[in-house]
Amino acid sequence: MSIARSFERIRIAYSNGERRPLAGYLSAMSTYAGLIGTAVLVGRRTGARLPDRVSAGDVLLLSVATHKASRLLTKSSITAALRAPFTRFEEPAGVAEVNESVRGEGVRHAVGELVTCPFCSGVWIATALTAGHVLAPRATRIGMTTLVAVAASDWLHLGYEAAKQHLAKG
Repeated sequence: MSIARSFERIRIAYSNGERRPLAGYLSAMSTYAGLIGTAVLVGRRTGARLPDRVSAGDVLLLSVATHKASRLLTKSSITAALRAPFTRFEEPAGVAEVNESVRGEGVRHAVGELVTCPFCSGVWIATALTAGHVLAPRATRIGMTTLVAVAASDWLHLGYEAAKQHLAKG
């Protein structure tokens, strides 16, 4: 039996009647693995060394930066142009965010899921920021600090608006 026929049997058995782009997911995972391999090779060639440990402060910086970057990529109105080849606009979703549905088949559909899901893209973003932290720590730290500042600013804006509404009612 050919590999393609075996894969098709697995896809049909797995999908439970739904159209699931397993080949697209496999392509995305292969791309992710390839990017990690590239980062490792770059690290070896440049002599970058992994830190013995990562501080709690760096983990917090990475976490908030990953959260903000994933929201910017997957939900921001401004970045809709990047998602447009893979998505369809559905409706506004609150402050400067949109809801979109995934379109297309295969790799296009899988990429659409990746660029509309902050949980899915968070893995890629955290990996990129972590690699950057090892390969170009100063520049990456500045970029992460900027993302954290934007996240904090967002919360301050939301809190300010909530306080204004509360005072207007009271």
